[in-house]
Amino acid sequence: MPMSSLQKVTKSRANSAFKALMSVHWWMAACYFVLFTTGTFMSQLPSEFFIRSPLYDFHKSIGTLVMALLTWRILILLRVWWRKYTKRPPKFTPEWFKTVTLHTSLYVFMWAVPITGFLLSNSYKSNNVKFFGLPLPDIFPQDSAMVDLGRNLHFWLAYTFLAFIILHIVLQWKVAKAMWRRFLGTIKTRFKFLAN
Repeated sequence: MPMSSLQKVTKSRANSAFKALMSVHWWMAACYFVLFTTGTFMSQLPSEFFIRSPLYDFHKSIGTLVMALLTWRILILLRVWWRKYTKRPPKFTPEWFKTVTLHTSLYVFMWAVPITGFLLSNSYKSNNVKFFGLPLPDIFPQDSAMVDLGRNLHFWLAYTFLAFIILHIVLQWKVAKAMWRRFLGTIKTRFKFLAN
């Protein structure tokens, strides 16, 4: 029985640096899910609510983690590109340009959204960003005049990024469904193993 193009791609990529890249991809996807969820929730809470401050600290910690993962992801991506494009150069088709443009936009947002979060936090108060309790050096100086700019940039870039993520999921729907089925199969297998 001949393999589908998706199976061929999955099989060829399974033994390459692409596997490491996809691992980081899913870790980052989980982090961004947490960031969007906590960000939306905490922004609706009244300022005196008792969990608001710890939730902000947690949100900033995950944002810092995402920046570290992004650095790791870019290094792996460069390795994947090196292996792929030293063997044969890309075909500069309209489809290739569309894919590269979308993914470049996603990488820009993955960098810009946390950076504007740092701008907002640092402008509001010095030494305001901690990584799970560990204080981080300020990237931006404390400046009350920049707080509103930081807040607006962080908000609008985050939701524009979300729109690009949705577009990415729609364009990769077949791959996303196949991976979701594989994930559910792994979960079922693990639960069967634990039940025995």
